[in-house]
Amino acid sequence: MSSIWQKPVTVAMLTTISANSASSHLGIEFVEIGDDFITARVPVDERTRQPYGLLHGGVSVVLAETLGSLGAAMSSPEGTRAVGLDINANHLRAATSGWVTGTARPIHRGRTTHVWQIELHNDAGQMTCISRITMAILEPKR
Repeated sequence: MSSIWQKPVTVAMLTTISANSASSHLGIEFVEIGDDFITARVPVDERTRQPYGLLHGGVSVVLAETLGSLGAAMSSPEGTRAVGLDINANHLRAATSGWVTGTARPIHRGRTTHVWQIELHNDAGQMTCISRITMAILEPKR
């Protein structure tokens, strides 16, 4: 399989462009980039838990949106911009400690829209959340 990336993409580069953002404040760490996927993880700690001690569902969505948005942006032609149109998430299992790791893969990569699926798993490999994001791919401003 050939790579879908149309822009240079590395774990270090994604970490740098995400500095001083919601992702970095929540402790999201980029883990791996494959030919057609990006993986990152978020800690389940005092920054990311809700009052019942569970990973906040919104944090799962931040992780999913971060992965899907970056995937769409990095796999689109130079000069285009990827902006979110819709995201949904089904929370399947609680996480109370450790890390939750998400992997984003494209379902559809068209000229003007992308759809990405993001699966989140706990340290035991159990799926905690599944999300889908639709991205608009905007042409460069003239």
